[in-house]
Amino acid sequence: MDKRTEINNALKEGMKARDELTVGTLRLVLAALKDRDINARGTGNTGGIGETEILSMMQGMIKQRQESADIFAKNGRPELAEKENGEIAVIRRFLPQQMDEAQMKKTVEGLISELNVSSVKDMGKVMGALKSRYAGQMDMAQASSLIKERLAS
Repeated sequence: MDKRTEINNALKEGMKARDELTVGTLRLVLAALKDRDINARGTGNTGGIGETEILSMMQGMIKQRQESADIFAKNGRPELAEKENGEIAVIRRFLPQQMDEAQMKKTVEGLISELNVSSVKDMGKVMGALKSRYAGQMDMAQASSLIKERLAS
């Protein structure tokens, strides 16, 4: 089952269960997905964005909510931070299992060797490969830091 179908089915289930957080969050995800699909049509892609791009979009949505939750928590608005964290939990249900730091290091090391990269100038090659192979499975900002750290040494 593709992510679009999975999200739509979960939205229907959330509506039946009257789960406001799930319904609201999934509507936001579907709206962002529709927006990306419309933008993709401009480049000749009439089928909409692919699974990898959907996973990447959802990772971005989680990152936005984490930043918002941190800001709300720092400014004494725990109820808003809790709502953001609830939305994060809903979105995470649709992402593959996340890699821990040890797995990320191993994956980065393997790709650097595979692509025969030795300079920070070639970091884009490694990031491109990570995004295409492991979308939604790791925090790309953290992966970027690991690549820089490894190539700088």
